[in-house]
Amino acid sequence: MPDKNRPAKPDGQNPVLLGLAFDADDGHKRLTRAQDFVLAGGSEETHGMMRETVIRVTEKLDHRGKSLREVSAEELRDTLEDVLS
Repeated sequence: MPDKNRPAKPDGQNPVLLGLAFDADDGHKRLTRAQDFVLAGGSEETHGMMRETVIRVTEKLDHRGKSLREVSAEELRDTLEDVLS
């Protein structure tokens, strides 16, 4: 359900990838946002790992001439598995 207090992004441009981590115990609130993804939470190490992973995934997709918005769930999963292996 859309948040009525938050304006919608133009042209339906909402993130397609969401990364969440819950291991932070240092009181910091970490948030990384880009056009196609949002990463929230985590320790400094975990948040950094999420950020590096999504950067590597988007770079691989860029080499294929695609973006996160253009790939199927299966292709995204396969790309993530490739990056993480």
